[in-house]
Amino acid sequence: MEAKLQREKAAVLKALGHPVRLSIVEILAKKEMCACEIADLFHFDRTTISKHLALLRDLDIIEDRKDGLHIYYSLKMNCLATLLQCIEHVVQGHPISEYHHTPCFCAMRKETQDEDTNTGNRLSKV
Repeated sequence: MEAKLQREKAAVLKALGHPVRLSIVEILAKKEMCACEIADLFHFDRTTISKHLALLRDLDIIEDRKDGLHIYYSLKMNCLATLLQCIEHVVQGHPISEYHHTPCFCAMRKETQDEDTNTGNRLSKV
């Protein structure tokens, strides 16, 4: 099960590794758009954009809905918007200090704290 999950996560990240698909996700993070509007933003034929949209949809990154003859796309995996904002922030050279850092809860840290508790010392960090 773990290996399957890792493959699925890797597939999502691989899909975002293509500049056109990454741009589509960033656009759809802002608003829902019709397939023809998305195609007009790029210098590719609609078939090429359609293939990119299909791949993103198949991975549940985006979702679509039909309205008459038009197909509208929106971001389904909303957490990607935050991830992409974080990446943009770091790539632009901004410090990441305002992001929350989770403390270590590994077994080694627990053992060290237990030993120090027995001696009367308490480590704040390993």
